[in-house]
Amino acid sequence: MHLLITWLINAAALFALPYIMQSIRVESFSAALFAALVLGLVNALIRPILVLLTLPVTVLTLGLFIFFINGLLFWFVGNFVKGFHVAGFWSAVAGAILYSIISWALSSLLLEK
Repeated sequence: MHLLITWLINAAALFALPYIMQSIRVESFSAALFAALVLGLVNALIRPILVLLTLPVTVLTLGLFIFFINGLLFWFVGNFVKGFHVAGFWSAVAGAILYSIISWALSSLLLEK
């Protein structure tokens, strides 16, 4: 049940993102649900491998390279999922940051620890 609620919170955060950034579009809530699912899978499966492979660069940049990885994966999902569009790489970096903040805020308000 907790996983389903987290998925809905992430979809709501993704659906709210176009109201903050004009360079990101989500056509429907079902597209947001699917994009949140794909983002979760990409972050669970691909992101750890990329973080491990780019560990020297991440250490050299004091962790700032993680923003590059997050933006790249967000942009990839925006190009892959129909109904979810990201205008460019820097929009994806900003969108990934805002998506994380909105998702964290909604999770802290709605989920009990």
